[in-house]
Amino acid sequence: MNFSAIKTHDVANGIGVRVSLYVSGCTHHCKECFNPETWDFNAGEPFTCEQEKKIIEALSPSFIKGFSLLGGEPFEPVNQLALVPLLKKIKETYPEKTIWCYTGYLLDRELLKDSRARCEVTDEMLSYIDILVDGEFVAEQKDLNLRFRGSTNQRIIDLKETLKRGQIIPAEEYYEKWKEK
Repeated sequence: MNFSAIKTHDVANGIGVRVSLYVSGCTHHCKECFNPETWDFNAGEPFTCEQEKKIIEALSPSFIKGFSLLGGEPFEPVNQLALVPLLKKIKETYPEKTIWCYTGYLLDRELLKDSRARCEVTDEMLSYIDILVDGEFVAEQKDLNLRFRGSTNQRIIDLKETLKRGQIIPAEEYYEKWKEK
């Protein structure tokens, strides 16, 4: 897997100060995508143990609230295979920190059912994610006033509760829990 960027102090892609990884490779090609340079699976540079160490170290300060995964498309199967070990290590090392993931795939229609996105590690990858922002960016539904998403069709899902309850749980409940901390 290749990646295009690692941001160690990101405040735009989830609650609090976060470490973010932008993976390369995306087959959605959304009109007016904010990051089209990441569509190419060969863009950027290879993700190695050195980058993994950088991410793990960058997550160590207590003011860092978690990790955000963007793209490109993290749920392209080739990316999932490379990301699962990283997500597992983050959860084992920092169980109190949250993992956010942005995907153009829909959770209930593509990630939990047979689709081109599903592979042998999809369920494991989902198990490490706390908040999932799903749905392709739709330029005609763009709204600059939205927090943590670009278009009104995209959903911010409390993934842990959704998987536990078997129905989509919007992240508003999560926001309230986070404010209490």
